[in-house]
Amino acid sequence: ALSTAILPLNLILQIILLPIYLLIFGGTTGVIELSFLVESILIVLFIPLVLSFLTKMVLRNKKQLRDNLIYNLSVLPIIFLSLAIIAMFASQGQLLLDNLDLMWQITIPILLFFIVNFIVGQRIGRFMKFPISDRTSLSLTTLARNSPIALAIAMTAFPDQPLIALTLVIGPLLELPILAIITQLLLFISNRKST
Repeated sequence: ALSTAILPLNLILQIILLPIYLLIFGGTTGVIELSFLVESILIVLFIPLVLSFLTKMVLRNKKQLRDNLIYNLSVLPIIFLSLAIIAMFASQGQLLLDNLDLMWQITIPILLFFIVNFIVGQRIGRFMKFPISDRTSLSLTTLARNSPIALAIAMTAFPDQPLIALTLVIGPLLELPILAIITQLLLFISNRKST
């Protein structure tokens, strides 16, 4: 639950820091309109937040119904994530096939991002004396990225540079298997420490 609660905070930080990243990596900050960022935050964060509060209020005294609803709808995030990834590949699939050499060039920096991020996250968690469950949460929430949102922002900010969008499509190709491997590694570490 804590990891899920942190994800919106990560998204807000990503959007706030986006102009800084664009300045560092692209040499400019003026390519994304403030109205577009505000609209993105509203659609992705605040509308779901308001709907969740309304749902909680309606189901406040109906525990059985609430539990059934949560159980039955728990598969939806995976379905929607899958649909977002399918949409990413559908929109950029041909470009990916035309630039397979780029995929190999970008794989190394992406792998380095995950490796460094994992090591730093684990060390910070140990330094702050987090229990294993909180270190796991820290690692997985900092490693998971909002690729569909980043793709939408990149396509809007850089419409004439499709290779930027392509790099964001390549990310999930690596991100999902890497997160699965890291999850297994964290489970192994957790099981080893508990025995």
